[in-house]
Amino acid sequence: MKLQAHGIETTLPPGWEGRITLRSPITAATIASGRSTVGAAGEFPNPVVHLANFALPEDRGDYGSGAVDLMGPDHVFIALFEFGPESVGTALFRRKGLPTRLRPNQFSGSALQRTLPGQAGCQIFFTTANRAFCCYTVLGRQSSAPRILPQANQTLAATRISPR
Repeated sequence: MKLQAHGIETTLPPGWEGRITLRSPITAATIASGRSTVGAAGEFPNPVVHLANFALPEDRGDYGSGAVDLMGPDHVFIALFEFGPESVGTALFRRKGLPTRLRPNQFSGSALQRTLPGQAGCQIFFTTANRAFCCYTVLGRQSSAPRILPQANQTLAATRISPR
C-alpha cells in the first residue's frame, strides 16, 4: 500500500496501516465556538505521519495516544511529526536524514510520552529536505525489538520526504 501527501510518501509492507494527516488551522472563531482543538491559535499545522503494524484507530493524538493503548507485544507504532521551519538548523534537529536503522538499545520505557507497562519508546529528531521532524517509535514490548524492528526499519527506509 502506498501513501502520499504533503511531500511525504511511503510504501507499507503487508499488514501495516498508515495515515498522513494535517490538522486544521485553529482560529479565534474555532476557539470561541467551544469545539475541541489540538494545537494553538495561529499555529501553522504541519503533517503528522502514523505508521503501525496493527489497525490504527481513527481518533489518535500526534504521538499516538489512542493507538499505543491498543498495542500488543509484537506491535510497533511510528509517528513522524513535522516541526515548523524555525526548527531547521537548530541543535535539536542537527541529525541529517530520516532514521532507518533503529536498534533495540535505543529504546527505553523512559522515552515514552506516556508510560505503559512493557512498552518502550525512542525519539530521534532530524532534518531532511530542509524540514525538521521527530521520529517517535513505540514497541508493544521491549523484548520484541529484535523481531519487530527489522520491519519498522524497512518501512522507514521506504519513506521519502520532499522539500516543501
